[in-house]
Amino acid sequence: MSSKEVKIDDCEKVLLLRINKRYHKNISKEELYEATRGIWKINQLRANNVEYAFALFEGIIIEVYKINQWYKAGTLKYSFTDTSSFANSGRWEFKGEIADNNLIRKYRGKSVRKYFKPGNQNPIKYVNC
Repeated sequence: MSSKEVKIDDCEKVLLLRINKRYHKNISKEELYEATRGIWKINQLRANNVEYAFALFEGIIIEVYKINQWYKAGTLKYSFTDTSSFANSGRWEFKGEIADNNLIRKYRGKSVRKYFKPGNQNPIKYVNC
């Protein structure tokens, strides 16, 4: 998949989330949101500064979400994931919504591969936080 590389604006506080293992070509909007919103091992203080979560597949932005609030893992209901083992795990999940159309047009379908160093296996990356 080749896409135009994009620079995330300095004013936008973003968490890039690689969901490669959970993504598939027929993924529903609900399943994509669920795969993106949890469950992550994050720095909670840094995450509180994040405004947007970008769902990535192979370095391409699939969707853009506005984060409303973070919760301890296992707090929110999931339809596609068994979260029972994540209670008291120190992991986190967010509740959010699809971002506004301006952000979606600006970022969806663009590459952010340059934000990850080759060989980096960490599925998350903070940008401007």
